[in-house]
Amino acid sequence: MLPGAEPVAIAMVLILGVIVAWDAWWLTRQRRDIPQIGHLPNDGFAWKSERNHEMFRQWANLGSMAAMMVLPWGFASFSNTPIIYVLLWDLLLGLHIISLLVPKRYAITSTHLFADGQRYEWGRLVLPKRQPKHRIMLLRKGWGPFGPLPLGGDRGDLDIAAEKIIEILHPDQEE
Repeated sequence: MLPGAEPVAIAMVLILGVIVAWDAWWLTRQRRDIPQIGHLPNDGFAWKSERNHEMFRQWANLGSMAAMMVLPWGFASFSNTPIIYVLLWDLLLGLHIISLLVPKRYAITSTHLFADGQRYEWGRLVLPKRQPKHRIMLLRKGWGPFGPLPLGGDRGDLDIAAEKIIEILHPDQEE
């Protein structure tokens, strides 16, 4: 026998709440991990984005979130899901959308990339040859379709960052 709509709704809202809280916690770390912007010691570089850069960076996620906010309304009535869970779902997704649009800090060091409050070892990242126009796209090894890691910022900062990424990931290749 399948569980009722309410226990499933509670589980989904709780899972989404944990995801939103987890991402928010990581965002709070970015100022601590990247206290200064510009050229860093040992040939590192740090930069920050603005809201419009994050919109370009997150466009696919924003579209997905909008669909995820609308779709439950169509299913709630015929599944007898209490509307409070749909409202909570939309509230949590709205908070997540806000967190996606918060300007971010990024940093490149010889050993790691710092993005979205997290630290990525260079050995776990790949730089695809084909790059989008308004951001840098890296791929996380082993993540399959969930692997894209876009980096936002203004064009000047992205050009400096791209040079440094190429130096680290492809030391024998010039841009």
